[in-house]
Amino acid sequence: MRIAFIHDWLVDKGGSENVLSAMLEQWPHAPVYTLVHDHQGPTRSLLNGHTVITSFLQKLPQATRRYRSFLPLMPIAIEQFDLSAFDIVISSSHAVAKGVIIGPDQLHISYVHSPIRYAWELQFQYLREAGLDHGLKSVLVRWLLHYIRLWDTRTANGVDEFVCNSRFVARRIWKVYHRKATVIYPPVDVDKFELCEQKENFYLTASRMVPYKRINLIVEAFAKMSDKRLFVIGNGPDFDKIKAIATPNVILMGYQPLEVLREKMQKAKAFIFAAEEDFGIVPVEAQACGTPVIAFGKGGALETIVNEKTGLFFEEQSVESLLDAISRFETKKMEFSPYEIRKNAERFSKARFQEEFTSFVNQKWQDFEQRKKSY
Repeated sequence: MRIAFIHDWLVDKGGSENVLSAMLEQWPHAPVYTLVHDHQGPTRSLLNGHTVITSFLQKLPQATRRYRSFLPLMPIAIEQFDLSAFDIVISSSHAVAKGVIIGPDQLHISYVHSPIRYAWELQFQYLREAGLDHGLKSVLVRWLLHYIRLWDTRTANGVDEFVCNSRFVARRIWKVYHRKATVIYPPVDVDKFELCEQKENFYLTASRMVPYKRINLIVEAFAKMSDKRLFVIGNGPDFDKIKAIATPNVILMGYQPLEVLREKMQKAKAFIFAAEEDFGIVPVEAQACGTPVIAFGKGGALETIVNEKTGLFFEEQSVESLLDAISRFETKKMEFSPYEIRKNAERFSKARFQEEFTSFVNQKWQDFEQRKKSY
């Protein structure tokens, strides 16, 4: 089988890039097509010598820094890749990668991390946060997002098999494209987060400080519990806002290397997670350390955390709801087994992902070959 991969862009290192890297290890000679690639950036270590082919966007000024502003050009750029030499094309898509043009004798498997959220259900939040909810610029951006939605829906017809990272995203794919998706949970490097039985008397949260992560909510809750300590790891645009509301029992550590994050995860009495995520890798990493997670009960967290076994849920993204969950946790904390929590995290290992995804591709290729004979 001649296989090629296509990924939206290779600039920063995140969850979708880790998924791509795990895929590439299974097909070490497959080339990777992408709109823009920062050759000196953090994704370089994920590619392990794979050939990378970029689009015409790579030649635009400051392409690796301003690539998001090229959104109007992304659909046409992704359609210019000639992949006719390959039997199987695997797209890793959270924006436009699934829109690549594929012929009738080629199998297209798309691992969709999410449909383009800022063009669909998050459009109005995106416009508000960008200050584009009124005025002429707002009209132009709304028209652009309308065009992106039309293109996104049309290009779903070019995908033979959809795969996604959670049942939560599978429902979104059905809503947007009316297509069923197979859930293969993404790889989490649980081996890097060793079990620790002995917990200390503090809570932990770790995240990039952007609005939807709701770090402000967590800090506000601990402002009402001066007898409880919270460590916060991470940096981002909202750091100064968070710092302004932090009380003495909240320790803002900023960005920290993996070694520090891991140590805090291992020793925390609980990890707190207030975001609505499609999957959420960090709560799984915390569980790999044997640390229970107190999480907002929506999105991927419902699939990675076992309520009252490996963590607790709070029902609303509000200070009151989180305070109630922490109070319930304080009465139950001796009931959580670090070994059971660790065992739950191992369901999401990298080896498991690679085995499931490789088997899926091989089986779908066999099915595809059989279907071609019947046409």
